[in-house]
Amino acid sequence: MSVLDSYHCTVQPDWIDYNGHLSEAYYVLAFGFATDQVMDGLGLDAAYRSFSGCSLYTVEAHVRYLAETGEGADLTITSTVVGAGAKKLHLAHEMRSGNTLIATEELLALHVDAGTGRTTPFPAPVATAISDHQLPGSTAAPDWIGRTVSL
Repeated sequence: MSVLDSYHCTVQPDWIDYNGHLSEAYYVLAFGFATDQVMDGLGLDAAYRSFSGCSLYTVEAHVRYLAETGEGADLTITSTVVGAGAKKLHLAHEMRSGNTLIATEELLALHVDAGTGRTTPFPAPVATAISDHQLPGSTAAPDWIGRTVSL
């Protein structure tokens, strides 16, 4: 298994909510940028999207907000390919500020041909890149994967 590059950013002043903390929308924005970086690393970059007319569409996401952070904090998001199929990708993102895990996101994305609006299999080079980055069968996914929201 190859490791995907981590995504890094800094909390901007306009990302702060009325409580003085990173607003929930901006956690998702940073996770979205991390997903873009994963796409680039797997060969689903801008050139691929332009040439093929295909891209990943997020169809489900689950975010856990675990700790607060503020303006100027440096964020690091690590991403893991938890699973994949011919047309789908299951990702896990972990966001840290320093050594503190502040949020996680689990998402399911589908490979879609924008011209038809339908899913389509990943081309062989992308499927190979996904396989090269996927957790091996002997490695457990993070323990928070697959959780549901409940009281």
